[in-house]
Amino acid sequence: MSQAPLIAIDAMGGDVGPEVMVDGAAMARADFPELRYRFFGEEAAIRAELANFPDFADRVEIVHSDVVISGADKPSQALRRSRDSSMGLAIQAVKSGEAQAALSAGNTGALMAIAKVALRTIPGIDRPAISALLPTLGENDVVMLDLGANAECDVENLIQFAVMGAAYARTVLDIERPRTALLNIGSEDQKGTDDLREAAARLREATSLPLEFVGFIEADRLSRGHVDVVATDGFSGNIAIKSVEGTARFVADLIRRAFTSSLRSKAGFMLSRPAANLLKRTLDPNNHNGGVFLGLNGLVVKSHGSADANGVRNAIGVAAKMAKADITRKITQDLQNFPKHQVEDAAE
Repeated sequence: MSQAPLIAIDAMGGDVGPEVMVDGAAMARADFPELRYRFFGEEAAIRAELANFPDFADRVEIVHSDVVISGADKPSQALRRSRDSSMGLAIQAVKSGEAQAALSAGNTGALMAIAKVALRTIPGIDRPAISALLPTLGENDVVMLDLGANAECDVENLIQFAVMGAAYARTVLDIERPRTALLNIGSEDQKGTDDLREAAARLREATSLPLEFVGFIEADRLSRGHVDVVATDGFSGNIAIKSVEGTARFVADLIRRAFTSSLRSKAGFMLSRPAANLLKRTLDPNNHNGGVFLGLNGLVVKSHGSADANGVRNAIGVAAKMAKADITRKITQDLQNFPKHQVEDAAE
């Protein structure tokens, strides 16, 4: 690639908009000094924020758009307004090949709808999935998908999610054969729906896949570090990740309350501050920000709408790593090396 990689950013998405999107990109310079950025949105607001980073201006382009996809817009409404919107223009930059990735903190359903129509899916993938990293007690994070794009999934979808998740883990976590599991209500082979059991049987027999299928995993084991990839339908995945995030906030608030309940507990907090800070960093969702839309002919990354500048910085890091590794090509190769008829033969 002759030119430095370009990240297309929807500056208007999320709870704050240009303030955190520009600040996060400026922070990301320390990690990825080679990146260039193209911000889409209200030019005056973007320039006002860029004024705080005068040495960042040479890495930035601005494309004005006064059309913003709101959190209340339905996907169908967003599609009708996508042509001139900040979100739609960012994705178009990926479609045209000008940008290597698009980043938005806006409406997830709208972002997925626009991305699917503009970029289409990789051959062999029926539906794209939202994937993200969750912290664990193991040596690395765990890749989980789908986190909300597909409420209902069949056997083929689950197998494709496993393949895509493994490609993600090989790229970001540098694991040659990621330990891959399906989320279920129990770890026993007879547990779960017919689709889950069939998908498990076919993955277990498909030894040509670049992954190690380890069976089922229950939601309470997600953070133990026993697996590297967890595949599930978007309905279950969305509930699971929100439960994990909610529990993390609950634990953090509970500890904060305990340490401020008395003078003795405050003194105890001073002694245990390093451990408390480590816990805070581990549980902070901003440190694991950046959901990737896997399965599309182009890279799209979704930031939490409530992310701060550090969260946006981390989401840009995800986009940069995935673009450098060419995750789309890697998934395509995996699917070519594992044709659909081989999966079907393995089930017989």
